[in-house]
Amino acid sequence: MTDALPARGCPPAEPPEDGYFRKGCNPLAETGRSKLQNQRAVLNQQILRAVRMRAGAENLLRATTNNKVREQVLLELSFVNSDLQILKEELEGLNISVEVYQNTEETFSIPLVPLGLKETKEVDFTLPLKDFILEHYSEDSSEYEDEIADLMDLRQACRTPSRDEAGIEMLISYFLQLGYVENRFFPPTRHMGVLFTWYDSFTGVPVCQQNLLLEKASILFNIGALYTQIGTRCNRQTQAGLENAVDAFQRAAGVLSYLKETFTHTPSYDMSPAMLNVLVKMMLAQAQECVFEQIGLPGIRNEFFTLVKMTQEVAKVGEVYMLVNTAMNQEPVKENIPYSWSKLAQIKSDHYKALAHYFIATILCDHELQSGDDEDQQEKALSQLYDHIPEGLMVLTVLKDKVQRKQLGKAHLRKAIVYHEEALRVCGLCKKLRNIDVLQEVLTAAHKRSLLKYAQQETEDDFLSLIQAPDILAKTEHKIETIAPQFSKVKVKDFFHRLGPLTVFSAKQRWTAPRTIRIHHEAGELGFSLKGGSPVQIYCLDPACSAASMGLKEGDYIVSVGGVDCKWLGVNEVLEKFKSVGEQPIEIEVISCQDTAASMHSKSATYSVGMQKTYSLICLAMEEDKIDQTKKAPLKLPFLSWGTKNRQKAASTLCLPSAVAGSSQIKKKLSPFTLLNTESSLY
Repeated sequence: MTDALPARGCPPAEPPEDGYFRKGCNPLAETGRSKLQNQRAVLNQQILRAVRMRAGAENLLRATTNNKVREQVLLELSFVNSDLQILKEELEGLNISVEVYQNTEETFSIPLVPLGLKETKEVDFTLPLKDFILEHYSEDSSEYEDEIADLMDLRQACRTPSRDEAGIEMLISYFLQLGYVENRFFPPTRHMGVLFTWYDSFTGVPVCQQNLLLEKASILFNIGALYTQIGTRCNRQTQAGLENAVDAFQRAAGVLSYLKETFTHTPSYDMSPAMLNVLVKMMLAQAQECVFEQIGLPGIRNEFFTLVKMTQEVAKVGEVYMLVNTAMNQEPVKENIPYSWSKLAQIKSDHYKALAHYFIATILCDHELQSGDDEDQQEKALSQLYDHIPEGLMVLTVLKDKVQRKQLGKAHLRKAIVYHEEALRVCGLCKKLRNIDVLQEVLTAAHKRSLLKYAQQETEDDFLSLIQAPDILAKTEHKIETIAPQFSKVKVKDFFHRLGPLTVFSAKQRWTAPRTIRIHHEAGELGFSLKGGSPVQIYCLDPACSAASMGLKEGDYIVSVGGVDCKWLGVNEVLEKFKSVGEQPIEIEVISCQDTAASMHSKSATYSVGMQKTYSLICLAMEEDKIDQTKKAPLKLPFLSWGTKNRQKAASTLCLPSAVAGSSQIKKKLSPFTLLNTESSLY
């Protein structure tokens, strides 16, 4: 899933005249972002090979009783686990390559973290859809080759979306088109034989399913990821750029939140509820960070009430990043979230907390209460910054007493310096973050500024100078919330519109093959009436009329009149066609609706023939155990464990089938997602 910057690689192509789809970027464009995605694709293939070797070694270990063979297999497993760990670290390096996604303008801001796009394999819809059109809709499938080609071209273009609104619109249009395809071609009673493969964004492990819902969930993830890349690309040196960045991160959080609430049984960790919850928090934190930068962009005046406002705003940024860091260090997210992301969240939390203490120290050290100042307003403003103040101090007294002001100000400076030093220490511990020059420069400059401010204060040798600075209450006037995806703004046309109205001609409905009925006018009467919208139905059929004797039935749908397709025609338009032939006989084609078969099991299952159970199968087994306690639940094996601690009991996560033809031998067919399931807590 390579991609290119529109400005340097290839600009997003203009939509063709029919408006069906837009082309993606040139996958061979030599841009930084394109190279990253190519490296991600190569790593995914290497991880796949390593996982296959691990699966084979685990199976051999379970099957053999020879001690010598077991020793050799255990040795091989240790090598494979080491390779997987190295590959994971390389993939993490790609996830933290934030400088590639930033704006190209010179900036002095801490980098923002984007999400990488999920990789996928090519899918050929041709044979399954053509067979289904012939079998289910009884139409010549060769007439729909162009529509199938359009669908495949649109999917291929979505693998390389441009990093702008055109790319977002293209992904949304494909997501909406999948809704039509699902209703047209994916019946609830059987699989279509189309295998969708998507790679986990964090672990690189492939997930394969024969259900379209995996495709829809992955496209949603990529929409959110693309919004994050748009947000990081915005110019944070302008008001318009920061506004666009805030909007992009809010929309990214909205899409990821929608994914979490709608697709509750996703089979890969990057789309699990726990991981999505962390990603939503991280995007909202980055939006809050951009809001603070937006407020301070014109410059921060060294004025009492301005500094009070900035103190609360920057304290809010530090608080939300602290919550993000806490969430990243919780199980099971901790095992799969990039280590550098967690450390960057900790660094930002410490950095912005240090800035809050620096601002309040500046208030106390530089602004003495003057005779013309509003004493009550300053006391009220300063008291709102603290939950409590050190014992023996009062806000009004601190404002009036020069010594106490300076002592409390120095206490805040000491705490700011401690936070700055902690941020620099954590940054030095992470190899990936040490290599980001602008991050080191920002942290070092802020640290030196606090040290200089502290050195400018007079030295005092009394014990009161050792008071501890109280914590600062965070507050913001700019509440950051998720923005729900607005799919209705993107208008798409059903590629397979010619099959007929979706309310009738869907995969859930079943009909007889089209029957030809020759209609003769009898004294100007047809012998039946018409009702309904498109297509029209036979109503009030006279059993004695000639049409009834030829097999016309009450409730039949008319699909053509005189060889002209009329699936989309209403009653008046069909009657006009009957009237146009006068007394001449006319042939019509009709179909009869049959009873629909019982729907499939609605639970989630990863496609795995002869393989160990994966994450989604485990979730399914847990829910089935609740429903039917008389059935013995299968062994619940964990998903991927990169470490060696759980190596002995970890099951293989490879979800690829041993043979596609073997899918017909599955005794129980299962769908991979459950929409809006109330029992959605997987962790």
